[in-house]
Amino acid sequence: MSTMTTIDTAKLDAIVGQAVMDFGATISSALVVIGDKLGFYRELAGAGPLTPTELATRTECDERYVHPWLVNQAAGGYVTYQSATGRYLLSPEQALALTDETSPYFVAGGFQLVTAAIKAGPRISDAIKHGGGLAWGEHDHGLFEGTERFFRPGYEANLVQSWIPALDGIGEKLNTGATVADIGCGHGASTLAMARAFPRSRFFGFDSHAPSIERARQLADAEGLADRAIFEVASATEFPGSGYDLIAYFDCLHDLGDPIGAATHARQALDPDGSLLIVEPMAGALDPDNFNPVGRIFSAASVLICTPNALATGDTALGTIATDQALRDVVLAGGFSQFRRATETPVNRVFEARI
Repeated sequence: MSTMTTIDTAKLDAIVGQAVMDFGATISSALVVIGDKLGFYRELAGAGPLTPTELATRTECDERYVHPWLVNQAAGGYVTYQSATGRYLLSPEQALALTDETSPYFVAGGFQLVTAAIKAGPRISDAIKHGGGLAWGEHDHGLFEGTERFFRPGYEANLVQSWIPALDGIGEKLNTGATVADIGCGHGASTLAMARAFPRSRFFGFDSHAPSIERARQLADAEGLADRAIFEVASATEFPGSGYDLIAYFDCLHDLGDPIGAATHARQALDPDGSLLIVEPMAGALDPDNFNPVGRIFSAASVLICTPNALATGDTALGTIATDQALRDVVLAGGFSQFRRATETPVNRVFEARI
């Protein structure tokens, strides 16, 4: 550093303070996953207030771990401490966010996703330096379940209620009986949400990750939806069928190594009067548009998950912060003539394309 450089100590203190906050957030993420897995939040929500001893006893866990876990969670704002009694509990808001998997405010799945994703750090470093990628199926297993649990609340809250109604005539078709392909369906959260809402239609979920397809089939069977939610292993450029009224990509087009090839195949498989539904993370047209908490999360996911999968399966890497124009270019290159942003949420952009 040059001897002429002047250090603004207030700015330096702010950077160090931010780092301390991030240290705490990063290491505490693992503790959220632990608490979710071991039932600590559910027990505190249902039986609290509890002392550390009582929580350890009720969950059959070692108090020597449970006590500092509670301190950490109270420090982070995820658990409430009663100073008068020395007991811990979850407020109604904390319980909603950490125990109710049907709520759009549920966050535990997100912690499971990010803690699984960062385990790939060494391999991602190597790919950045020497080229190549990391396929979805090579990640820690927690990524697959965490992704489902992270995205499912948003799908449940928005897909049927606002996203499908924003499409041109698709809601009516689904009500009377349509055929839908859900590409990159993972565990089938989006597919099953549609199957529940539109009993006269049939839904085909396709994903190249065989374990995810097996899990989706199990979930469909458990809900009694296997007759209209069918899951098969297939890639985005080779999935079977034709004449689909709707082909959907939920948070996955940017993961594909050949998105133009995928769009081309979708155009060939789509009914001439059908629609292509593309749900993508919220992102702006310019880099500074993403300098916010949502952009911070999604750009990190792009480095750790999405770009590596794309480069493991092809030559193109749109990534999670792909602009509207970049997505438009891909879809039009695949043979579609119409592309528009149909609606949005604070964390999603929802596009419709038509032939």
